Amino acid sequence: MRTSYDIDDVVLLLKDVTGLVKPQPAKERERLIQSGRHYCEMLPVEYVPTSEYMDMYKKALEQYAAPTAAAIGKLADKIIHFKGADPVLISIARAGIPVGILLKRFIKAKYNLDLKHYSISIIRGRGIDDNALKYILGRHAPEKLLFVDGWIGKGAILNELKKDLDNEAYTGISPDIAVVSDPAYVTRLCGTHEDILIPSSCLNCTVSGLISRTFLRDDIIKCDDFHGAVYYGELKDNDLSYGFIEEVEKHFDISGTDNIPQESDDTIPGLNCGMNEVLEIARHFNISDINFIKPGIGETTRVLLRRIPWKILVDPSYKDDMTLRHIIRLAHEKNTRVQFYSLKNYKCCGIIKKLADI
Repeated sequence: MRTSYDIDDVVLLLKDVTGLVKPQPAKERERLIQSGRHYCEMLPVEYVPTSEYMDMYKKALEQYAAPTAAAIGKLADKIIHFKGADPVLISIARAGIPVGILLKRFIKAKYNLDLKHYSISIIRGRGIDDNALKYILGRHAPEKLLFVDGWIGKGAILNELKKDLDNEAYTGISPDIAVVSDPAYVTRLCGTHEDILIPSSCLNCTVSGLISRTFLRDDIIKCDDFHGAVYYGELKDNDLSYGFIEEVEKHFDISGTDNIPQESDDTIPGLNCGMNEVLEIARHFNISDINFIKPGIGETTRVLLRRIPWKILVDPSYKDDMTLRHIIRLAHEKNTRVQFYSLKNYKCCGIIKKLADI
């Protein structure tokens, strides 16, 4: 798989389907998704954001690289503490890839351990890429594997992992997932339970090695293939992938001793609190499909970048929060209403527009 990432940072177990899939505009994809077609059978058009939005991204990177680095460091310490000295990182393509690279670099700098890092596809409703996982199992012991992602919204990918790994072929693989931000309180392996802005969430392929989100369709992905992705070589002049990595890396602090909190600190206010809040939002706005509800900064940004948003909910406590400036900007560009609504676990939440309203 072609990418602007170096192979020393990550091995992408993906099939290159560049030229085989025509990306589709958001409205067309949304119509097809809501009429029953799976999102993984299509790819969105990727574009360079407006200059105003890119200015927002640059400011976000300047301001939030340090908090992201602190969360990466805390997560790295937890990984070594709970998983031992030689875990194998498996980042979930594509939001997990830059996090996996940062973890690999932090652990190398602090612990002098050179971890293996692969990236594979996991698709909600379709499951994990079995061929990719079997490839890794042919090279590493199952108990060493650790899945990595950027953030958790309501925990859909974690649920997908638990379901797929309940399989004799995968005995010994933990369904734990390590993330930078987990406001839903579903994993102990997180850098923070706060809904923080991870600057890479603001962009698409131009901060993710110039690859698309993952793709799975029978006419292109055969039974022995890895899941697919497209390489956007035409956007190479706008590639900021290593700019993000290097800016966060500047703020690494490897001088302190390990600071592993007690497990009880990581289990309050309850493992289902994120999903419970999503169900409350669904009831309040009469939404029958909770997949239309995307809580948290990362997921809200994705709604604005890839889908057709109906409205954006912002907790009133964060109406002037700098971490939401890019979301407010995108909402303005997309003509999307921003509504103040009290949230417990999240700073904001994106809601996708129903097909009947498009």
